[in-house]
Amino acid sequence: MNIYVSNLSFNVTDDDLRGFFEEYGNVSSAKVVMDKYTQRSRGFGFVEMDSKEEAEKAVAELNGANVEGRQISVAEARPREERSSKPAYSGNRW
Repeated sequence: MNIYVSNLSFNVTDDDLRGFFEEYGNVSSAKVVMDKYTQRSRGFGFVEMDSKEEAEKAVAELNGANVEGRQISVAEARPREERSSKPAYSGNRW
């Protein structure tokens, strides 16, 4: 099961994120999303757990938990929505 974690401290690393969830079961991957230009955390990440039951328990217990001074939000990740290939700005040019 893929889990979305938001409102992470900008100091949280992939290993830290993995550690938060390993208490609940086997974590196959944990990734804090980084800004591609600044290489700083964007404050959210994803965790993949092998067992749906363990993942659901982790979501239930960690959602709203205080981690490094921030109240994190934890939920099952939704599939990524496809973006339109049209430009974001469609108004008239000057």
